[in-house]
Amino acid sequence: MPFLTRSRRSNEAGFDPTFRYETSWLLAPAVLFACRAFLSLYAFVTIFTIFGWYGTHGMSQESEHSFSYFTNLTYWGLAFYFAFSALHTCSYWLTGDTLLTRWPKVLQVAHSIFYSTVVVYPWLVTIVYWAILYSDRFPDSFSAWTNVSQHGLNSFYALFEIIFPRTAPLPFINLIPIVVILALYLGLAYLTYATQGFYVYSFLDDQKNSRGLVAGYIVGILVAGIVIFLIVRYLIVLRVWVTEKKLGRNGKLSSRGRGALVDEEAQKGMQLHNVPAK
Repeated sequence: MPFLTRSRRSNEAGFDPTFRYETSWLLAPAVLFACRAFLSLYAFVTIFTIFGWYGTHGMSQESEHSFSYFTNLTYWGLAFYFAFSALHTCSYWLTGDTLLTRWPKVLQVAHSIFYSTVVVYPWLVTIVYWAILYSDRFPDSFSAWTNVSQHGLNSFYALFEIIFPRTAPLPFINLIPIVVILALYLGLAYLTYATQGFYVYSFLDDQKNSRGLVAGYIVGILVAGIVIFLIVRYLIVLRVWVTEKKLGRNGKLSSRGRGALVDEEAQKGMQLHNVPAK
């Protein structure tokens, strides 16, 4: 399939030459910007509302402890990713170019890795919470809202980024940071116990659970992360194939600046060749 090959022209053009991170096959740049900005705003409002609730209910220490939880760290990641992606989409909408293409190479690579975490980790958080950690009911409506927001709507954020932007399939090389970050978090979880005296997740407690069971949970979550990465990658492959190859939707592109040149290329049916496979 042509979208599984990297063209020489794409390599020469540099990082994301056809603005896949900033555009959608369905939504105009202004609409995509608005959606991303709203989702970022909702995530930040949720985070700071939780902090405010803790502060007004004598639970300020819970706000400090929150930075030890994978759920909260990934939710911060969603908030910031959607803020930055909204910024890049806005710059493309207004100028036909984007800040991302002018960033240093290391930040461009970081953005690609950041995107991979945003479309992979929320599914892992949702699965682990509802399959392992959830009890029969929430104690109050506030707890219900916060848990649904952080353990349910987080996967909606991931699904949005899988379906609507024109992003290319996840590079296989990005699986390495996905695994490394999970390993680093495991270290953080046990560092939290060593320094603050509590386990962030009960299934990591090798005093209540056998070490074999704890190891099984750890390996199982790692394997789940890898499987989710592969599923997401090929869902994006499918989306690109359906929207661009079958439906001919090469993107809602800007008429300004370099966006006009990209739009002209898309009209000639060349857009699919810019989707990297590595």
